[in-house]
Amino acid sequence: MGFTADWLSLREPADLAARNADLLARAAACVPADAVVLDLGSGTGSTARAFAAMGHDALRWRFLDNDATLLAVARQTHPGAECVQGDLGAVEDLPLQGVGLVTASALLDLMPLPWVAALAGRLRAAAIPFYGALSYDGHMGWTPAHGEDAAVTARFNAHQRGNKGIGAALGPDSGAQSARVFAAEGFEVTLADSPWVIGPDQAALHAALLEGIAAAATEAGHATADVWLAARRASVAQSQAEIGHSDLLALPPS
Repeated sequence: MGFTADWLSLREPADLAARNADLLARAAACVPADAVVLDLGSGTGSTARAFAAMGHDALRWRFLDNDATLLAVARQTHPGAECVQGDLGAVEDLPLQGVGLVTASALLDLMPLPWVAALAGRLRAAAIPFYGALSYDGHMGWTPAHGEDAAVTARFNAHQRGNKGIGAALGPDSGAQSARVFAAEGFEVTLADSPWVIGPDQAALHAALLEGIAAAATEAGHATADVWLAARRASVAQSQAEIGHSDLLALPPS
């Protein structure tokens, strides 16, 4: 489930542009003045920076990640934040003391259904709201189109449903499935689209994304993903990609 700091930095502007502003604002409004925000799979702190960029810069943060290298970057960038290295898979051990909101970005699609169910149950018991942003939803499209786009997407989606370390990931089903799980626990759930739109001015991100998609599709059995990659890479400066994501806000029952 690991990511490099370089990849997280490269994708951060696209993530910020894609986030649903209304859900983020509603999430920020949930946090009492004396509470902290617990960010699961925090990486270098991009979720905190997204909240700050949208005017919510007075929040106090507790970052939780299993990657010490990423947390070291987060500690330097956000000296006021509490940084906790821990096992994201152990929902029962999440440090919820003093927490007014739990967040996660680009995480739900990596996790299995039992993990989401355990999280929803724990947050319902603690009456803590949850904001889960930028979950991949299975939709990818390019302009101009290529004949292999649909086949590559299908194989990539199959790969996304594979085991990322703690069980079969929800992958492109994560938004809808997570919404269902939280609603079953009595949360008021809102799901909103938050697609990446990557244009010619983001060629570096687009190229890195194409490499990752092709590698995953190849691992999932697509024999000519390298041909698709070569064609897409050759036109990256003249093409646009839209990669579907969803944001979720779950408010606990009162």
